[in-house]
Amino acid sequence: MTHCFSVIFAMIIGTVAAAEDMRLAVTTSFDNSGLADILIPEIKADTGLDVQLLVVGTGQALRLGAAGDVDAVLVHSRSAEDAFLAKGHGTHRREIMYNDFVLVGPSGLGVVATITDAMSALAMIKAPFISRGDDSGTHKAELRLWKAANLDTDEFGNWYRSVGAGMGAALNTASAMDAYVISDRASWLNFGNKGNLGIVFSGDPALFNQYAYLPANPEKGENILHSSALQLEVWLTSDRAKALINGYQIDGQPLFVFNATP
Repeated sequence: MTHCFSVIFAMIIGTVAAAEDMRLAVTTSFDNSGLADILIPEIKADTGLDVQLLVVGTGQALRLGAAGDVDAVLVHSRSAEDAFLAKGHGTHRREIMYNDFVLVGPSGLGVVATITDAMSALAMIKAPFISRGDDSGTHKAELRLWKAANLDTDEFGNWYRSVGAGMGAALNTASAMDAYVISDRASWLNFGNKGNLGIVFSGDPALFNQYAYLPANPEKGENILHSSALQLEVWLTSDRAKALINGYQIDGQPLFVFNATP
């Protein structure tokens, strides 16, 4: 009898522990930045939530949210986020932090005033270029930049290579090939294999990169832990999160700027 009670008690405790777990789909750029390693242990300590990260591109993260396979997503593509909400896959959108995209490459492009000019210059000289090609937020941003320059990637030659992989893999490929690539600034600063690469263009308002948190619609699946997702949102928009996010730096350079509103 005592053994049976112990087994039942262990099952109950296991169920309670599992209820404190939640699944969060995040972008590879968020993970590559190193910020996840800072935040996840503090979330656990402050809230008891054991946040399990699924590291994918923004497109895949939103598909996981739409299918009810995660409790929330943290992504960076406003148009895709708006479409996600319009289809009823999420309950709301909350901005958390931002940084910017940068054009990384082996050398400068001469005098260019805008990122549109820079992208046009790359296409003109057919400079080796690495594309994420993975439907991520960074990939979507890159395609938007080519479009703004009135250029169609379907018409590019073999100087333009799609790797279908995360930010780290794309940066490694660019480093090996002395090629250009669009990266979020945080991933670039945290990247160790820079080789001959450096930031060749930045600062254009078109390179602004907002990260947002979207809880999945609990009607999408009975296993969605909506209360846990809301609890995490409270923490991500707190002064505690603000201090950690703004305080995360590499070589004195901040990787993200907290901009969540109360």
